Amino acid sequence: MPKKAKVQKSAEYTAKSIQVLEGLEPVRKRPAMYIGGTSVEGLHHLVWEVVNNSVDEAMAGYCKNVIVELLPDNVIRVTDDGRGIPVEKHPQTKKSTLETVMTKLHAGGKFGGEGYKISGGLHGVGVSVVNALSEWTRAEVCREGKTWIQEYKRGKPTGQVKANGKSKTTGTTITFSPDPQVFAEISWNWAKIVDYLRQQAYLTKGVNIKIFDKREVLSEKDLHKEKRIGFCFDGGIASYIKFLNRGKEVKNFRPFYVEKTVSDIYVEISLQYIEGLKEHLYSFANNIFTTEGGMHVTGFRTALTRVLNDYGKKNNLIKEKNGGSLTSDDVTEGITAVVSVKLKNPQFEGQTKSKLGNSEVRGIVSSVMAEGFAEYFEKNPNDAKAIIGKCLISAQARLAAQAAKQAVIRKGALEGMTLPGKLADCSSRDAEKCELYIVEGDSAGGSAKQGRDRNFQAILPLRGKILNVEKARIDKMLMSQEIKNLIIAMGAGVGDQANFDKMRYHRIIIMTDADVDGSHIRTLLLTFFYRNFEEIIKRGYLYIAQPPLYRVQKGKEVLYAYNEEDKAEIIEEFLGKEKAKKEKMKIEATEEGEKVAGVNIQRYKGLGEMNPSQLWETTMDPANRVMYQVKIKDAAEADKIFEILMGSEVEPRKRFIQAEARSVANLDV
Repeated sequence: MPKKAKVQKSAEYTAKSIQVLEGLEPVRKRPAMYIGGTSVEGLHHLVWEVVNNSVDEAMAGYCKNVIVELLPDNVIRVTDDGRGIPVEKHPQTKKSTLETVMTKLHAGGKFGGEGYKISGGLHGVGVSVVNALSEWTRAEVCREGKTWIQEYKRGKPTGQVKANGKSKTTGTTITFSPDPQVFAEISWNWAKIVDYLRQQAYLTKGVNIKIFDKREVLSEKDLHKEKRIGFCFDGGIASYIKFLNRGKEVKNFRPFYVEKTVSDIYVEISLQYIEGLKEHLYSFANNIFTTEGGMHVTGFRTALTRVLNDYGKKNNLIKEKNGGSLTSDDVTEGITAVVSVKLKNPQFEGQTKSKLGNSEVRGIVSSVMAEGFAEYFEKNPNDAKAIIGKCLISAQARLAAQAAKQAVIRKGALEGMTLPGKLADCSSRDAEKCELYIVEGDSAGGSAKQGRDRNFQAILPLRGKILNVEKARIDKMLMSQEIKNLIIAMGAGVGDQANFDKMRYHRIIIMTDADVDGSHIRTLLLTFFYRNFEEIIKRGYLYIAQPPLYRVQKGKEVLYAYNEEDKAEIIEEFLGKEKAKKEKMKIEATEEGEKVAGVNIQRYKGLGEMNPSQLWETTMDPANRVMYQVKIKDAAEADKIFEILMGSEVEPRKRFIQAEARSVANLDV
């Protein structure tokens, strides 16, 4: 008989083992659950939460003005002229309603009753979370002829709600200072806040939003120097469309716009077509950006496709020889559209509120869009003809692309059957560990192949500059051998058949020379990935290698400099501050390889000038290398920059170069 296993006595597990977090303690314990994290993004989320409360008042029709102020010591103040948070005793908590709202989770006017018919703050946690994650907060309410004040420290009241003088107005002011115990870095991004407030102003017609940067204390006579900006758009999202399409060639000069309320659901849609290939669709529910779309987007797409097909066939613009009916992809190519809905009880999928799930919204949006767009076409036949003409070109290109892609697939090229001959693959088959270096030219490719770790690093040299895909459709793109080689090497496929779970490498590293040609090739590659493989960027697979510019040697000691500042610091380290300052002119004027004060400086004009061991040590060794991970912080801004730099319109690019030329340092021409 086997012996009975000995059961080890564990620590006592009783009611005492269960920790109950009261008030706002859960927020401080797990801030990421409420604001997504404690990074710079999470920090700015505090501002969004307070501003959204003011915007909710505006959407309800009670607020006309919202003021956001950036104050010294990282303090933020948000003021509105809404109704003001109630201050009377709350029937459930037996405390002031203001204190209840500021210190209790899931307390607010957004869970029923007549507080708000429409709001963006679904969970009633907004301002209380801000209070919890702030070192101190001050709430001022103008209501019932008085000004009421209460202050808090890390979410806990420091005193009672008190009346502090008379007031002839109504409204709420929330002032807060983020807690350094929670946020490692507290730094407000002016551009980020301005962009968010501009978007909210577009989505809430008629609300006047102002932002002031008062972080620098100015005297009375210098107040005119204060940084400030204001937004108020009576045109709503139609004005937003014009803003998004500024500087672009449009197909319908006047954007389509429709607004209507059906069954207590307010629908607002605007769109305009541009001479481009990419779809720009922005959807919102109660002013919350639904990045993954949802039922409102489904309803919009269905109606858009149906109306374009119906009108085109009715007016003999769409014929069978042109490929039959237009598809959803055909009618959204080159579109800029904003779809905004406001409803009483939105149901979002996921914690991040990124997808709207209310099934009733789909049919309502579809009917509003179909009715409004059909009427727009009847009133604007020239615009209708231009739009359908563009969609037909998209359909013809789709058919040509399918034919080109099928031809490639039939040969087995995109199925990974034959890897490119120039690819020096790695031995590992674990995609999470594998890296693909895209290298400029055979010379750099040779150094990289010799210097790499063959176990997990693959090298693909490119010959010259690849096709600018900003101006090319997929059929033309697949005719480029260099692009085809890159697609095959990555292993995910392309277009609607791409499967990114089949990626052969989880790090795609662009490694080009540190000169103008290298920058151009890098930009072409970034355009290729952004336009055709955005998912690779979203998954964090795309990187840019940073090879050094200089090799600085004194005696046997060698250090590498990645920019001019690095070089100056290394020389100062080698020579000492005073001597480096004295020899500065000689160092700047020296030829490559010449010794100045015993320091040898070598400038690398290209990767091919490095021997394999130097390339490994400086640029490819995971222990030493410097790489930038490519991210998309703002899709709209990224899209705009790619169109300016790589698009067919010359004038916007010329203006960009003129405006930004002064900021380019040490241009190598």
